[in-house]
Amino acid sequence: MLDFHNHIIPGIDDGSTDIETSIALIKGLQDLGFTNFIFTPHTISDVHPNTPDTIAAGFDILNIAMQNNNMNIPHSYASEYMMDDMFHQKLRNKEPLLKLHNDKILVEFSYIQRPDHVENISFDMQIQGYEPILAHPERYIYYHNKWEYYYNHLKELGFELQLNLLSLTPYYGKEVQRIAHKMLKAGLFDFACTDIHHLRHLEALNSSFTKDSLAELFENYHLRNNELQA
Repeated sequence: MLDFHNHIIPGIDDGSTDIETSIALIKGLQDLGFTNFIFTPHTISDVHPNTPDTIAAGFDILNIAMQNNNMNIPHSYASEYMMDDMFHQKLRNKEPLLKLHNDKILVEFSYIQRPDHVENISFDMQIQGYEPILAHPERYIYYHNKWEYYYNHLKELGFELQLNLLSLTPYYGKEVQRIAHKMLKAGLFDFACTDIHHLRHLEALNSSFTKDSLAELFENYHLRNNELQA
């Protein structure tokens, strides 16, 4: 299985803080059945203003550590882009964005308020050939009261939807868990990933899932992570 949403590159966002943690996270996810990784640190203009260069530098450090630990598994990098004004400016300036695979990019919304101009930004992405995957839509509480309308509308706008695996548990709260299960049963999710940041996330994943149960989840709900493998 491919995990294409995680914060394992150390020291450049709110994820792993050091190489030792990064290696422990990768080994833990391998034990759960993940065999391929795309590392996706945040790009958020006012908090984590990463660039392709800063992400590439962090990836190189992690890559050396993986080689030193004989971790010969497929891995690459992209980013999780906050769809804020700076992101829209990057689109207007035609700045190249880091892709997951082919033309797919990983994006997220603010947790605090519903984003403005989603239609305009999604149109600009598609004009430039990008295919957006929206991270953890089940965690956007402002959509919950009309979840079927909003999530189907996002699909109509061209977004594919990525579930956080821990959303199927009470980790983010029972309301997020409730909506996550409803969306899963409605067939709204295209992908599922860990969004892992730290060892507490790994502990929570291990307490809720096994290698077999994750494989069954991906098969039963036709989750398409492996289509993004190089």
